[in-house]
Amino acid sequence: MKVLLTSCGLETENIKNKFIDMLDTDPAEAKAMFIPTAAVDADAIGVLPKCMNDLLKCGIRKENITVYDLHKLMTAEELKRYDIIYICGGNTEYLLERINEIGFGTCIKEFISDNRSVIGVSAGSIIFANNLKNNLGLLKRCLNVHCDDSQCETGGVIDIEAVSPVMLGNRQGIVFESESSAYIIE
Repeated sequence: MKVLLTSCGLETENIKNKFIDMLDTDPAEAKAMFIPTAAVDADAIGVLPKCMNDLLKCGIRKENITVYDLHKLMTAEELKRYDIIYICGGNTEYLLERINEIGFGTCIKEFISDNRSVIGVSAGSIIFANNLKNNLGLLKRCLNVHCDDSQCETGGVIDIEAVSPVMLGNRQGIVFESESSAYIIE
């Protein structure tokens, strides 16, 4: 399983390197699906260039990045052309509503099952957690992002089925090794 859930994307060298390690191909050859759908307000829209830069600073070429706004269903077969799904932040409810409305959640789950890389940022991470009904069901706990350093989890293994929410800081990510095993990276 190659899923990385973050508050702010590839904020540290450790998180960036882990993401690159998750790829099965040279980053210059990797094809990425970039999903900005959650960015519906000015603040979230303003962060989109930083999110795009996350992919570029890993060596992924701009011409290998496709922007997909969930305007129509992309089939699991079409999605197989990509190595990475990068899901940006913004309005979590709207993002999850669009995913469920067109049935894209099934495609994402198949993509993950095919051992392809997924990175979520803020709302793009929360859709995998238990915060909202009809979520993508990877993290059985609620996920709070952008937590103060004094509140956030310490690095290391986490219990993905505990009752308390996961408190994720801006310079942290959750790496899933399997459906039942995950850890915090800083």
